[in-house]
Amino acid sequence: MSACDDLLHPHPHVALLPSAGMGHLTPFLRLATQLVHHHCNVTLITTHPIVSLSESKLITHFLAAFPQVNQVKFNLLPLDHTTANSTDPFFLHFETIRRSAHLLSPLLASLSPPLHALVCDVTLISSVIPVTESLHLPNYILFTSSAKMLSFFSYFHIHASKAGDDYPAMLGDVEIPGLPSIPRSSIPPLLLIPNNLFANIFKVDSPKVTKSNGVLINTFEGLEALSLELLNGGKVVEGMPPVIAVGPLMPCDFEKGELGNNQLKWLNEQPVGSVVYVSFGSRTVISRDQIREIGHGLIRSGCRFLWVVKDKKVDKEDEEGLEEVVGRELMESLKAKGLVVKNWVDQGEILGHKAVGGFVSHCGWNSVIEAAWHGVPILAWPQHGDQKINAEVVESSRLGMWVTSWGWGEKDMVKGDEFGERIREMMGSELLRGQATHIKEEARKALGDGGSCEMTFKRLVAEWKMKSGCVSGSK
Repeated sequence: MSACDDLLHPHPHVALLPSAGMGHLTPFLRLATQLVHHHCNVTLITTHPIVSLSESKLITHFLAAFPQVNQVKFNLLPLDHTTANSTDPFFLHFETIRRSAHLLSPLLASLSPPLHALVCDVTLISSVIPVTESLHLPNYILFTSSAKMLSFFSYFHIHASKAGDDYPAMLGDVEIPGLPSIPRSSIPPLLLIPNNLFANIFKVDSPKVTKSNGVLINTFEGLEALSLELLNGGKVVEGMPPVIAVGPLMPCDFEKGELGNNQLKWLNEQPVGSVVYVSFGSRTVISRDQIREIGHGLIRSGCRFLWVVKDKKVDKEDEEGLEEVVGRELMESLKAKGLVVKNWVDQGEILGHKAVGGFVSHCGWNSVIEAAWHGVPILAWPQHGDQKINAEVVESSRLGMWVTSWGWGEKDMVKGDEFGERIREMMGSELLRGQATHIKEEARKALGDGGSCEMTFKRLVAEWKMKSGCVSGSK
């Protein structure tokens, strides 16, 4: 029997390889859900060990919801941390996967039915593509940020080369053909630090995007039409593979926990559109001093609020309580108008609640897409990484507002008075509400019957079915 017999295996078999962190894992699992819905055989490659408890729980919930998905465990080689030049647990995990990537070859070749494609995380490009090339296996990248950030990422090696030996000191504003200039102040800060792990991965992977068969990205025309047009028109970099907008990839049932009884009861008691939701994502660590300024700002805003507090990068079972983090006296004052939580929350359910009328966000891309889906205006407060470039998308699309003078949240202190004033401005803006509603309609149209998202997946599946589904070593 031929291993490439498509009559025996009529549905494409696609393997997914995420890296580390909820911001990377979540869109992979949402993509997997769409692929199952479009009748693909899906294999999820999970790396071991894993970084956080949240990731482990989410994978468990996903596999319970989709027993037809095949899980393959990829055991990683130990990493000598002294050679990696980083203390960040997530970046170290990126590097661990990269250094173990050569072990993927027999794993991928042994899968049955034979694979039609591998979708890997953007942080793994240069390590995984040689493996897929040796197996004659199509390789796709899932880019876990905005199309504007993809433009920056794919163009970065060209921009960095202009600085020459003076990189990164002489790295200036980024002039990507066809797009508004990206100021140096919006460049992810780690790219401006010589020889750190994240910057080294970024610089090595940037020119390798053109070696892939396509880039899947969680966005849609109604939010990022210009960036998508320029990327696919070859204006950003020559030889760019197809950039395939598969968004919006929305929260799925397997992600839902029970919204805490207190949270749901409290939200149900608030007037429509009166609550500002404050959350800075799964990886952002806020200093104790800044946490207390945020608390004072929420009080001074006069608005109702639901605030998720996080002061540790990796979630543990033995974390301090809210009163220790926020302060006992401030916690008492906050109870008059709001609800403060430190536990995991169902962000999709919160943003979809009728009481929520605004979102203070770090502008992690999953959060931006969820706000767009629910039509909730954003007050952008980027903390690190790609988030200023994503905030530019929020501002230019008028999905929300961005106070550029605040700088990077992890470095610059924002005082409570100004924070409260900007919350009032966002919550009182009819213009922002109207545009957020329009973007919500565009998102629903993209994901609806006959929408761009459905048509994109149908084309992808048809393309994969045209391929042999045969990799070297699988016969």
